[in-house]
Amino acid sequence: MTVSHDERRRAGKTAADPGAAAPKPRSRWTLVLLLAVCVAPVLASYFTYYVVRPAGGSTNYGTLIAPQRPIPATLALRNDAGQVVAMPTLKGKWLMLSVDASACEGRCLQKLYYMRQVRLTQNTDRDRVQLLWLRTDDRPVPQKICDAYGDAQFYVADAAALAAWLQPAKGDGIDRHIYLVDPNGNLMMRFPDNPDPSRIKQDLTRLLKWSGIG
Repeated sequence: MTVSHDERRRAGKTAADPGAAAPKPRSRWTLVLLLAVCVAPVLASYFTYYVVRPAGGSTNYGTLIAPQRPIPATLALRNDAGQVVAMPTLKGKWLMLSVDASACEGRCLQKLYYMRQVRLTQNTDRDRVQLLWLRTDDRPVPQKICDAYGDAQFYVADAAALAAWLQPAKGDGIDRHIYLVDPNGNLMMRFPDNPDPSRIKQDLTRLLKWSGIG
């Protein structure tokens, strides 16, 4: 049987018709992957830090606060000049905070020292971390504290309001821990009483490494 030129041309066109076999939606999956990577850097950092764990268990030293507790909108702080600051306005950096009486002895001094040293060990990332000392009374701060910890911010806050937000471990007071607040204003970690500063440093270093915020 003889096939005409027109028939051969139509057959070739049909074989080459792109509608005959739809291409795989690779571009769609590429877009989904890009969105997954870009949508929330802080979520990606938390996933890497808390979910992707080496054999043997948890990588973190501090206790993860779950669910996260944002800074209360009504939590007010007062500086020594009498100016009132809404604590949510302090977000934007990693806040490492401690709560104590103004006299600051014993455990209080130890926590402030550990906080300062841990921040300094972050080298070029130390400016991403702000030290915050929240006092539960408005008595004068010893001059030695002011001289030694000038890189920290000192405020007076209501103890009951702080306890409602920080919710320390059962049986502990709010003054027994160092706390970490992420740059979005979420309380995310509580370190043990009488902590190991080298392990606090490891936690903070990992968070700063994996997170692009703050």
